[in-house]
Amino acid sequence: MDSNTVKIRPISIDDFEEVLKWSTDDAFCIANEWELHRDPRKVYDWWKHCVELNTTDFIRFGIEWNDRLIGYADLANIQDNAGELGIAIGDSTLWGKGLGSLAANQFMAYASAEYRISVFHAETHETNLRSRKMLEKLGFQEVSRIGFETYKGIKSQLIQYQLMMASA
Repeated sequence: MDSNTVKIRPISIDDFEEVLKWSTDDAFCIANEWELHRDPRKVYDWWKHCVELNTTDFIRFGIEWNDRLIGYADLANIQDNAGELGIAIGDSTLWGKGLGSLAANQFMAYASAEYRISVFHAETHETNLRSRKMLEKLGFQEVSRIGFETYKGIKSQLIQYQLMMASA
């Protein structure tokens, strides 16, 4: 994948049509614990809330590929110089192509520069091999295995990761 075709950018209410498509992708919904066959009005209300959310401990950016919104990147629990990274690619046909890794790199660079984040945390399910591979490719190190959650209908160990970057 060409990193020049992947970019992060602020999300907008105008992105709703793409987000609505994700809500009809059963594989995406199951992997991200989205309700299947969700009413489009509820999806709209959720997306509007995401766009209008103004808080100091959470940011969400869109992931764009070839001028199309394909997912989002989050930084949650922002405190001091740390935050928890989350990446979601909304179109499951694009999974496994390296787009999440490219977006995560850009998003972490942005968070480092704009928010002085130097410690990134992440968590995924033991059975989510794509997510684990992406985090390890980005340089995250496993730091613990605490808790269990259901992932794709199977009880799975949660794995916590951390990446320490040079201070911005």
